[in-house]
Parts: sequence; C-alpha cells; structure tokens
Amino acid sequence: MIHDPYSSKVIGLAIEVHQNLGPGLLESAYESCLCYELLEAGISFQRQKSIPLVYKNTKLDCGFRADLIVGDSLLIELKAVEKKLPIHEA
Repeated sequence: MIHDPYSSKVIGLAIEVHQNLGPGLLESAYESCLCYELLEAGISFQRQKSIPLVYKNTKLDCGFRADLIVGDSLLIELKAVEKKLPIHEA
C-alpha cells in the first residue's frame, strides 16, 4: 500500500481534534475543527468537494461529495459513530 505524504500528519491532527472535543458530536463539528487544524498546519485542502460519477463514459450528477481532499491526493471521509460497521467501508 502506498501512503500519501499527508496521511500521518492528518491522522495526528484528527487525533488532536478528538482528544480536545471528545466523542458524541456531529461530524460537522469534527470537520470544522479538522479544517482549522489543517489551516494552522499550512496544509492545503478542499472541503465538501463534489466528485462526479462516471458511468459508461458519461458524467452523472449523482456523484459523491468528499468531506475533505487534502493536497489533491488524500480523500478524507469523516465518521462520527460509536462503532465502525461494514456499511462505513467504501
């Protein structure tokens, strides 16, 4: 598996956010705080970026919305759940 150059840093920042906020908040709260940490760290990112679905060489409007894309190479999908379930895998 090839790791993105941002992976370790973003994981550390996400842990920082969780240690400060604790469990039980909405994903949007964790997302806002992680964006703050990314800005403070000088790491470029895009928030709530639409990613089109391409089906049989046709772009469809029913695509995916990424929570965060860091450095044009790392896709972050935030989850605020008590336990990760198979439905959360993608």
